[in-house]
Amino acid sequence: MALEGDIAAIVGAYHGDPFRVLGPHLVEGRRLEIRAFLPEANEAYVVAGELARPMQRLHPDGFFEAVLEHDHVIHYRLRLEDGTGVWRELEDPYRFPAWLTDFELHLHGEGNYLQSFEKLGAHWREADGVAGVNFAVWAPNAERVSVVGDFNRWDGRHHPMRQRNGGIWELFIPGLEEGLVYKYEVKSRYRGYLQQKADPYAFYMETPPLSGSRFCRLDGYQWHDQEWMQKRAETDWLRAPVSIYEAHIGSWVRPQPSYRELADRLVPYLSEMGYTHLELLPIMEHPYEASWGYQVVGYFTPTARHGPPVEFMEFVDRCHQAGIGVILDWVPAHFPKDAHGLVYFDGTALYEH
Repeated sequence: MALEGDIAAIVGAYHGDPFRVLGPHLVEGRRLEIRAFLPEANEAYVVAGELARPMQRLHPDGFFEAVLEHDHVIHYRLRLEDGTGVWRELEDPYRFPAWLTDFELHLHGEGNYLQSFEKLGAHWREADGVAGVNFAVWAPNAERVSVVGDFNRWDGRHHPMRQRNGGIWELFIPGLEEGLVYKYEVKSRYRGYLQQKADPYAFYMETPPLSGSRFCRLDGYQWHDQEWMQKRAETDWLRAPVSIYEAHIGSWVRPQPSYRELADRLVPYLSEMGYTHLELLPIMEHPYEASWGYQVVGYFTPTARHGPPVEFMEFVDRCHQAGIGVILDWVPAHFPKDAHGLVYFDGTALYEH
C-alpha cells in the first residue's frame, strides 16, 4: 500500500517522482498494486477483459488503489464514474514506459543532442499499441512538472511527469488528439515559484495574445522541392550569383496575409525581380507584434498569425519550386519577459544564458 506521505504529495501536487507511486507496482513478488489519482471520480475500477476490480479510495481527494494477483493483468484500463451517473474508461498514463533513451539523455546532458526537437516537445506515438502524445521538457530545477490543458481542466495535479536524467521531464498521455492546447505547469524547488509555461519545443502555438501551445503533427505534408534540394547541394554558393530580398511578412502586405496568400503574391514577385533568395525577418512565435518577431518565445514555432505550420511548409515548398532559397533570421539576443515564455522557466535563469 502506498505510504501516507506519498499520497499526500501526489494529492498536493508536489511529488517529484509520481511513477514511484502511481501506476502498476509489483509488491513482494506476489501482488500487483495499481494506484491512480482520479479527483473527478466517485467510483473507480481496474478493468482487463472480464476482470473488473473495484479500487479502494485511500484519500478523500481521489487517490485510489486496487490489489490484484501479480499474474492476473498488466494491460488494463481504468473505469470511473464522476458523480453524474456516466461511466467512462481511460488508459492509465502511468503504466507506459519512457520514450527517450539513456543515450539521448546523455547527449542532451553534454549539449550534443542536435536532434532534440525529435523527442522534446509534444509528439504523436504509439506505446503498447495505444496512440497518444508524448511530452518532454527540460526543467532541471523543478520540483514537479505537469502537463495541463483543456483535457484535464488545467489542473496540475492530474498529469505530473516522470523526471529523467539531466533534468528532463517526460510523460505519455494516451488518447489526445491533434489541435489540443496545453502548457507545462512548473513548480520550482526555489522560492515556491509556480508558473504555467508554453512548450519551448512546440511546433504550433495559439495566435497571440493567447499563449498556449498546440499539439501539431508534421508528418502528413508531401514536399515537392526535390529538384531544388538537389540543386542546392550541388551549387557552390561562394561562386554563384546571389540576390537576397529581405521581408517582414507581417507588414509586406496589409492586412496580414496567410502563408498561402503570401505564396500567391510574394513568390511571383521574387521570380519576376530575379531574386535567388528570400530572407524572412523572424517568424518564430512572439507575443509582441511590434517587435517584428525579435522577441521569440518559441524557436521551433512559425507564428500562428499567418496560419498553421503545414501552411508555412507549403510556403517554403513553393519558394523552392520557384528556385528561391529561404533564409530565416534567428535572434536569441532579444529575450522577452512574458511569463508564459522562456523567462525564469524553472524558477531559475535557465534559458536566459
